[in-house]
Amino acid sequence: MFEPTRHISADELRLRHDSVRSHLKTVAEKAGGILVFSRLNIYYLTGTFGQGVLWLPMEGEPVLMIRKGVNRARLESPLKHIYQFKSYSELGPLCANVNSPLTKVVAAVMSGLTWQLGNMLASKLKEHTIVSGDHAIALAKMVKSEYELDIMRRCGAIHHKCLYDILPEKIQPGMTEREISHLAWEVFFAEGHMGILRMQAHGEEAFLGHVAAGDSGNYPSSFNGPLGLRGEHPGSALMGSASKVWEPGEPLMLDIGFQIEGYHTDKTQAYFAGEESSIPDEVRQAHDFCIEMQDWVCENAAPGVLPSDLYAYCIEQAEKRGYAEGFMGLDENQVPFIGHGIGLTIDEFPPIAKGFDSPLQQGMVIAIEPKQGIRGVGMVGVENTFEITADGCRCITGDSYEMVPVE
Repeated sequence: MFEPTRHISADELRLRHDSVRSHLKTVAEKAGGILVFSRLNIYYLTGTFGQGVLWLPMEGEPVLMIRKGVNRARLESPLKHIYQFKSYSELGPLCANVNSPLTKVVAAVMSGLTWQLGNMLASKLKEHTIVSGDHAIALAKMVKSEYELDIMRRCGAIHHKCLYDILPEKIQPGMTEREISHLAWEVFFAEGHMGILRMQAHGEEAFLGHVAAGDSGNYPSSFNGPLGLRGEHPGSALMGSASKVWEPGEPLMLDIGFQIEGYHTDKTQAYFAGEESSIPDEVRQAHDFCIEMQDWVCENAAPGVLPSDLYAYCIEQAEKRGYAEGFMGLDENQVPFIGHGIGLTIDEFPPIAKGFDSPLQQGMVIAIEPKQGIRGVGMVGVENTFEITADGCRCITGDSYEMVPVE
């Protein structure tokens, strides 16, 4: 009686399964398969946002076991084996019954389980050795298929249209950060944003993103990013504050993500309250430095290049040119990266940071975000989302990076 709203093909899912299996050989070489618990990773590997657990064996058919919503899972996923279960004690028998038995050593995506559920799983699978397989999933998701890239390219084009073309006509100095946040949501929803942003890091949250006017850009932040913000309230330190007005002569930073069909792009647009000619030299020069760093990374990010080398160059330039103090955040807001992978979550692998020495690959998508905190003024800079292609790197969130003046 029902048709799924979207359907990921069996061929697409098979590519993902094979990628996870390939990485599992090095991440957990003794494991005969991997148990996946987080709903987002289950979606990635099955096409349905299932509440339950997926068993992906190194050989044989995957088995999806659902606590609630088994009929929806069967509607949306092309997997052959989809069953309902109530207890972890049922996992072994269910898999064995379809000739995909749990192996002696089982990898698990441990970040998808609470401590309580992890202990419960271990107690129900005492005859099995459970090892971590998280990195195998992260490495598989890191390189996007053409199916995923198509979604992200469309997402990026809409994202740029909203922040660069539409929103400047709606905002003005004298508005509060909260009013600007609401206008941004209005524009985003009208253009197809699906209403949620997802973070991979445990305990991290995002809702729309950060709206920071003037010195809010350096306000102390616990979010793992360089841009400070006052936020709505200590209990919801997101979006923008109703008490902070965007005053004439101040920069405004909108670091807000866009999402369609589950996939994100990340972009930060800087605005200035006043005529273009009134932008102070200190602000203009700092913003131009950030654009220069982003452009250099784009010109040099290609298959085979190390993320750590891209990071090292930007840090070296910031130190040489007098921007070290506020580059990537002021004081404790400063973060040790200049970008990150992105896809089904905002914060995917790899970070563009020191110590990340696995080469970039064709099909990766990364957000590059050089930003500069200016004490007593606020923050300026850019962020855009880039696709690593066979011969280099290209931006998928627009090609205009200047600070937009708003009068």
